[in-house]
Amino acid sequence: MEKYLKNLPPEIKNLIVLAGEVSREIKMPAYLVGGFPRDLILGAKDWDLDITVEGNGIKFAENLAKKLNVSLVRHERFGTATLIINHCLKVDIATTRKEVYPSCACLPVVSPGTLKEDLFRRDFTINAMAVNLTAGAARKLIDVFCGKDDLAAGKIRILHDLSFKDDPTRILRAIRFKQRYNFKIEPKTLCLLKAAVKSGLLDKVHPHRMRDELVSMLKEKDPSAQLKQLYDLGGLSFISNSLKPDRQVYVLFRSISKEISWFMRSFPFHGSFEVWLVYFAALLRQLSLVQSKRIIRRLGLSKQEEKKILSCRQINQRFIRRLESKQIRPAQVFNLLKPFSYEAIILLRSISRDSVSKKHIADFLNIYNSVRLSISGDDLYRLGVLPGPKYQKILNKVFAARLNGSVKNRQDELALIGKIVK
Repeated sequence: MEKYLKNLPPEIKNLIVLAGEVSREIKMPAYLVGGFPRDLILGAKDWDLDITVEGNGIKFAENLAKKLNVSLVRHERFGTATLIINHCLKVDIATTRKEVYPSCACLPVVSPGTLKEDLFRRDFTINAMAVNLTAGAARKLIDVFCGKDDLAAGKIRILHDLSFKDDPTRILRAIRFKQRYNFKIEPKTLCLLKAAVKSGLLDKVHPHRMRDELVSMLKEKDPSAQLKQLYDLGGLSFISNSLKPDRQVYVLFRSISKEISWFMRSFPFHGSFEVWLVYFAALLRQLSLVQSKRIIRRLGLSKQEEKKILSCRQINQRFIRRLESKQIRPAQVFNLLKPFSYEAIILLRSISRDSVSKKHIADFLNIYNSVRLSISGDDLYRLGVLPGPKYQKILNKVFAARLNGSVKNRQDELALIGKIVK
């Protein structure tokens, strides 16, 4: 493993060394597990670390946090803790454990276990590898279930025949990893996956857990391919029986992907922007408002997320035609787009193929959205206008003139409000 570890960024290598020192000092064997060993071997750059500890994960986390001089969040009920380093690097620390599923699709009963039992509870062989961390010992790959061989062969394989029955969300994860790495689902695994979908196991999972898996899927590089495979395998009844994506939906998804790339390149310092939400709003477009609200609330999305998704329903052909007009003034473009979130604007740009509307949207994001007036209510007061609703009306007129280019500076703004007041 040393040849893989030596290429890590210095910050990650230092963190691993310190974790190894903690392991030796408190005499608790610790291991890097989950996606980190997988991505390390594949050369993927995902630096979030998962550490599992034979002993007490929270005690280990407390000692590591002291060495790193960072804070941690404890989850006493689960024996886990999370360290956040520089607001960008996350370290999850847990105690090795085993799981027993009382019934199909239920949450497992968790109890302390060995490293092998901890690896056995995971979804696929490629995610069931570990790297020992204890200082002084050679960094070796612990690969009880031949995950490295499956990585080399490009295969997604479950660890046991009841895997999908225990946790049907692994169905979505199998598709996600297949598309992400361009792997194949191993034949027996695929057979068991299809049987699980056919028997309706996804419908038995708590909606909030399905939401989390769906969000992860829609954050992937090519959600259209993931969605198509999931639908072809057994439909989207776990979201709604009415969801039946057709060719237009997949074309729209690909258009969204291009527009998101454009947005990220053009506006790297934008505010909060949820990629998955654009795709989800696009997926719900074929449903009624009532159906959409029912799905949103069943999945437990936040009020803010609901507001953004439902605002996308205002995007219709009539709205798009207004934006495609060459005669529309900048102030009109601003008033049309101002109520929308970034997510809705990207969906709008994805639906409209007209170059004029795309330019209007780009101008809104790049120019109009940053226009500010030089005057304020104080200037109106000095002209004898008493405070009240008139203030906003007057300022709106001046702002529209500024957007349209008939007003260019503070002197022009003052001249215009003088005329309006008279």
